[in-house]
Amino acid sequence: MEFAGLATILLVLFAILSKRFSALVALIVIPIFIALLMGFGLEINTFIGQGISKVAPVAVMFIFAILFFGILHEAKMFDPIVAAIINVVGHDPRKIFPGTVLLTALVHLDGSGASTFLIAIPALKPLYEKLALDLRILACLVAMTAGVCNMLPWGGPAIRAASALELSVLDVYLPMLWVQLSGLLMIVAYAFILGQRVTPSVKDCHEKIVVPIDSRLHLGINVLTTLAVLSLMVSGVLKPMIAFMLGTVIALLVNFPKLEQQTDVLNKHAKTALLMAGILFAAGVFNGILKGTGMLEAMASQGAHAIPSGLTDSLAIIIGLVAMPMSLLFDPDSFYFGIVPVLASVAEHSGIAGVEIAQAALLGQMTTGFAVSPLTPSTFLLVGLCGLDLADHQRYTIPKLLLLSWGMVFVSILTGVISL
Repeated sequence: MEFAGLATILLVLFAILSKRFSALVALIVIPIFIALLMGFGLEINTFIGQGISKVAPVAVMFIFAILFFGILHEAKMFDPIVAAIINVVGHDPRKIFPGTVLLTALVHLDGSGASTFLIAIPALKPLYEKLALDLRILACLVAMTAGVCNMLPWGGPAIRAASALELSVLDVYLPMLWVQLSGLLMIVAYAFILGQRVTPSVKDCHEKIVVPIDSRLHLGINVLTTLAVLSLMVSGVLKPMIAFMLGTVIALLVNFPKLEQQTDVLNKHAKTALLMAGILFAAGVFNGILKGTGMLEAMASQGAHAIPSGLTDSLAIIIGLVAMPMSLLFDPDSFYFGIVPVLASVAEHSGIAGVEIAQAALLGQMTTGFAVSPLTPSTFLLVGLCGLDLADHQRYTIPKLLLLSWGMVFVSILTGVISL
C-alpha cells in the first residue's frame, strides 16, 4: 500500500514540476488512476466526496477574499495610503527603507505578489533612482516583506497547507500571528539599520504626491469594512468565508452600486479566484483518495519507522530551517499537496501534531522564498520592474531571506508554535 502511495505522490510531483500536466489535472487524474489499479471501484466516489467536503470552506473563503481585495483595489483604496507614506519618507533612507516595508505590507493585504509589486515598485522606484539608492535594496525589502505577509490566512501557502491537512486555516495561522509580526519587526529593524549606513547622492529632490480622493466617505467605509472583516475573522466571531462574503457584498454596494459596474469588477477578478478554487478542490480529490484507500496511513507508518527517532522528534524544526530554500525546488502545489501530508502523518505517528509541520513549512516555503523563486512568475515581475537581473537579485536577497526565516523559526520555538 505504501508503494502505491509513494508512486502516486512521485507521479504528481513529476507531472507538475515537469509541466506535463497542470496541478489541477495531476491532482485529480493520477490518484484516481492509481486507485483503480489497486482495485477500488465505486468507493472512489466516496473518497472524493469526503476529500472535497473538507476543503470546501477554505475554497469558498479564498474565492471571496480574492473578490473582496480585488474590489478594494479597483476602488483605489490604497492610493491615498501609498501617497501618504511616500510623502512622509522624503529623501531620508532611515525613513525610506522602513517606509518601503510599511507600504509593501499594506498593499500585500490581498495576498497577491503580482499586485503588490505592481503597486509598490512603480511608486518607490523613482524615489530610489533620484537618490541613487541601490535598486537591489528595494527589491530585497519588498521581497522580504511580501514574503512574511504571504503567511496571511487568505494567502496561497496558508490556504494550501490547511487544505492539505484538512484543517481550519485559522487553526494553522492564529498560533503563528506573533511569529509573523516578529518577522515584520525583524525587517523593519534591518531596514532602519541599513538606512543608517546609506547616504543618498541627491538632496531635496522629493516632490509631494497628491492623489485626488473622489469620495472620502467611500474611503472611510472601505477602510472600516476591511478592519471589520479582518477583526471578525481573526477573533472567530464569524467564519472566514462568511466574513469575506459579507465584506465583498458591502464593498460592491459602496463602490460599484450599478449592476453593470458590479458585473465588470467581478468578471475582472473571477478568473484568479476560480482557478485557485479549482486547484483546492482538486487537492481535495487527491487527499480524499490517499486517505480513503489507506495509502497515506501506510506511508506514514513506514516513514515513522524508517526515520531515526532523533530526526523525527525534530522534524518540524528541520522543515522550518529548509523551508525557504525549498521554494527554489518545489512550486507550492507540489510541496503543500504532495509532501506536507506525508511529513505531517509521519510526525503524528511520532506524537507530534501534524499542524506543526504545516506551520514550519509556512516559515519559508513560498512565503519568504516566493519572491526569489524561479518557479513563481511574480519573481520575474519584481526583477523586471526593478530593472535587475534575476541572479543579482537572488545573490543579494537570498541570504537575508534565509536569516529572516531562521529568525522566525527561533521565535516559533520560543512561543511554542514548534515544540522541541
